[in-house]
Amino acid sequence: MNETTTPDNHDDALWNAVASRDRRFDGMLYYGVTSTGIFCKPTCPSRRPARANARFFSCPEDAVGAGFRPCKRCKPEDVVAADADVTRVIKAVRFIDAHDTRNPTLRILGAHVGLSPQHFQKLFTATLGVSPQQYATALRVNRFKQQVQAGETLTDATLDAGFGSSSRLYERAAEHLGMTPGRYKKQGAGLTIRYHYGETALGVLLLAATEQGLCSVQLGDTVAPLLADLEREFAQATRIRDGQTLGPWLEAFRAYLDGTERLPEFPLDVQATAFQARVWQALRNIPRGQTLSYSELAQAIGEPNATRAVASACARNPVALTIPCHRIVPRTGGFGGYRWDPKRKKRLLEIERF
Repeated sequence: MNETTTPDNHDDALWNAVASRDRRFDGMLYYGVTSTGIFCKPTCPSRRPARANARFFSCPEDAVGAGFRPCKRCKPEDVVAADADVTRVIKAVRFIDAHDTRNPTLRILGAHVGLSPQHFQKLFTATLGVSPQQYATALRVNRFKQQVQAGETLTDATLDAGFGSSSRLYERAAEHLGMTPGRYKKQGAGLTIRYHYGETALGVLLLAATEQGLCSVQLGDTVAPLLADLEREFAQATRIRDGQTLGPWLEAFRAYLDGTERLPEFPLDVQATAFQARVWQALRNIPRGQTLSYSELAQAIGEPNATRAVASACARNPVALTIPCHRIVPRTGGFGGYRWDPKRKKRLLEIERF
């Protein structure tokens, strides 16, 4: 496998194993320290590194391939698994790693290590703290992120990561794609958020993005309230105006609001519950020039009785236009409300009909 840079909740489990010197992880987890260039096993007696300097690997070969040298104290390259059960889990992890664009079934994984599917799942989950499916999904999400960061389109990255379609990606793994709830609770502490704004055909547009993608897209009459909202949302983040990076993105939005170009697909970095992600992906699936009602959107995600929850998810959309909540209109007619002014919604729908 490659470096195990899994989503935040899985990184927590890996870091906890290192911080607590958990013997169960010897033979299946290794950590490299970027400040020293050395990699160790979890039970190494050396001083724990700062978490920001730790990188996680599933085998010594991957750590060496990433440029790390083995520790002379704990000799991680000589580690042997503590018992037969851990050996089985290590074997399963290697198998999942080797098939990271697919999702091996419990039957296949159990047969690979000589256990029944039920016994294997219990053992794997008890050992690692995540299920085999969660582990495999984490790898695929990580692959998706790496491909997007390398310049692939969202469609190509989704397919390369083994998700098959964007709806499948959002359905199974969207909770890992954006910022974690913990980051939001900390108001963006540790994040650098670049922003830019300018006049458009529908007023002032403000864009804000992390390294992963857009985290805020707002429309307004003047820039001051939009900046104030951004500051409240990410009070602890480092906020930098960056027209050089975001200028081309702003121009793409301008052309869209002028009615001369289609809006490209931009990478996103937004917090979403699994339900919100399904709603937001369904919004993105509504073709330009078409609309749905809240009840029709609820039916589209297979939750016909969740109309109010769907409406709430639409109202919490933090990235105007990119997630087109303006394409939702009342079943009884008219345009309905809109977070960024119903008049703008009316104009947007007029633009998209041509």
